[in-house]
Amino acid sequence: MTKEPTRCAWAGTDPLYVEYHDTEWGTPLHDSRMLWEQLMLEGFQAGLSWITILRKRENFRKAFKGFEPATVARFGEKDILRLLDDPGIIRSRAKIEATINGARLYEAMRERGEDFDSYCWSFTDGKVIRGDGRTVQAQTPLSVTISKDLKKRGFKFVGPTITYAWMQAVGIVDDHAITCFRWRG
Repeated sequence: MTKEPTRCAWAGTDPLYVEYHDTEWGTPLHDSRMLWEQLMLEGFQAGLSWITILRKRENFRKAFKGFEPATVARFGEKDILRLLDDPGIIRSRAKIEATINGARLYEAMRERGEDFDSYCWSFTDGKVIRGDGRTVQAQTPLSVTISKDLKKRGFKFVGPTITYAWMQAVGIVDDHAITCFRWRG
C-alpha cells in the first residue's frame, strides 16, 4: 500500500481540494488570462470558503464563457441577469459586475501594451516569494501594495487578504508547510 504524502493541513481529504493543492496551489502561473481568472475567482470567494469556489469553478467557466476577458468585457445587463439566474455560480450582482469590470480593465491594459502576467509578477521582479513553511499570514505589506494598485486601476474585491490568497494560489508566494511534500524551502 502506498502511503499518502503529507500535505498542508488546509488541503484536508476532499479529493477536489487535494488535487488543487497537489497540482495548482503555489505553482508559479505565467498565463495572463489564467492569472486574471484566478483573481476574479478569488473575488467571488470573499466571505466564502475556497472549496465552495472550487466546486463551482467549471460552472463559473461556462457561465463566464471560459473567462475570456474580451468576451466578458462585452457583457451587458442581459448577461448580468442570466448570471444572477445561474444556480451553478455565486449569484452576487456586485461580484458579477466586478468581474465584467475586471475584464474591461484587463482589456484596457492589453490595449495599452501592458501584459497582465508581466504586471502581476513585476511586484516581485518575477521571483517567487517563499514562506518559512511554519506560518501563513492573512496578508502582507506586499499584498497591501498590490491591492492598492489593483484598486487604483479600478479592480474590485481585491482587498489585501483576497490579494494574498491570490498570490498564494498563482505561486507568486509559495506558502506550503515545511512538512508538506510540495515544500521547496
